Amino acid sequence: MPTVEERVLAAININDLLVFLNQMVSFPSLGGDESPIQRFLAGYMQSLGMEVDVWELDFAALSQHPAYSIEIDRAEGLGVVGTMGNGEGKSLIYNGHIDVVPAGDLNNWHYPPFQATVADGKVYGRGALDMKGGLACAIFAAKAIHDAGVTLKGKLMIESVIGEEDGGVGALAAVVRGYKADAAVIMEPTELMIAPAHAGALNFRITIPGLAAHGAVRIEGVDPIAKFIPIYQALMNYETERNQHVDNPLFSYPVPYPICVGTLQAGNWASTVAESLTFEGRYGIAIGEDIPASRQRFEAVVANVAQADEWLREHPPTVEWWGGQFEPAQIPTDHPIVTTVGAAFADITSSAPTYQGMPYGADMRLLVNDGDTPTLMFGPGNVRKAHQPDEFVPVEDLAVVVRTLALTALRFCGYEE
Repeated sequence: MPTVEERVLAAININDLLVFLNQMVSFPSLGGDESPIQRFLAGYMQSLGMEVDVWELDFAALSQHPAYSIEIDRAEGLGVVGTMGNGEGKSLIYNGHIDVVPAGDLNNWHYPPFQATVADGKVYGRGALDMKGGLACAIFAAKAIHDAGVTLKGKLMIESVIGEEDGGVGALAAVVRGYKADAAVIMEPTELMIAPAHAGALNFRITIPGLAAHGAVRIEGVDPIAKFIPIYQALMNYETERNQHVDNPLFSYPVPYPICVGTLQAGNWASTVAESLTFEGRYGIAIGEDIPASRQRFEAVVANVAQADEWLREHPPTVEWWGGQFEPAQIPTDHPIVTTVGAAFADITSSAPTYQGMPYGADMRLLVNDGDTPTLMFGPGNVRKAHQPDEFVPVEDLAVVVRTLALTALRFCGYEE
């Protein structure tokens, strides 16, 4: 007779998972338009016999929480959590977000962004990697347990959340609603590495005043573009300085905590000296770094440049902290959820797991810092392929993750013989 674990693994059908992932990708679940896929997933989890909680997010109430951050105004938002198991053993959360970033210029895509296309062993489509593929793996791990007729001793909760890309309001809503567990896994794309830590990331906006003038007499104006250059260079120097002595072995990246300028806007007429310049970016935060103090150091870099410039001394740039404000998070590498996922991965792949901190901000910090739930990230695909045309997740990665998650749930929650 096959063991319980063998029965559950045998119940996993990768072709069915790919069909299901196609259904998920077909929802263009951009920020603010997440409810249709949330209702779909709630119905699917109900079909697996899961107890499903669906609720309307109260954005006004959530905005009073100190961890609240958001960039997109939403008319509505749904929280969805499916639960299985009898609750007598340890509890486990599998968390995944269903919001995606815009597809951009469709001419840059070889495959339709909102239709999953399987080619060359990869699933292409917006969100296939980040991170509907990982969430599909969690749901199909639960489906395999259900289809094999196995009852978990503990509770397995699958959280489908919105708003991760712009601050994590969906995960925060689940925490505020009372969802916590003995441990959690977030299926972000980690290249199959186990991530017991992730860096923080703070959105910033800097506005540099200028003085408008006709382009024919531009020297009578003050060009904020010229003022931007030394500020940008000072920030890059600051980035180099703060990344020189990183001693966390989980963050062995060339630049583990980068400062990235992502947008720059100036002026309103081609033949006019711009009256102001605004640029936005993200500020990488180290594990354990004091965030208020780090904001002050960043602001001091900008202020020091302004003090060295006659115009900017009298017209100082402003620094705003807006949108996504992702704190860093870390759990011990010997925590039971880390060792359980690692052992399950090794059994599935016959390979030793790799442990690595992720350089991007994520919902993990809300579960760890606000939900008192030890959490790691482990998921299919490479984050470098996210947020770009022809985003994809390897089929083989999906197969590894769904099987690893199934074994993890059985071993962490326990099951009835």
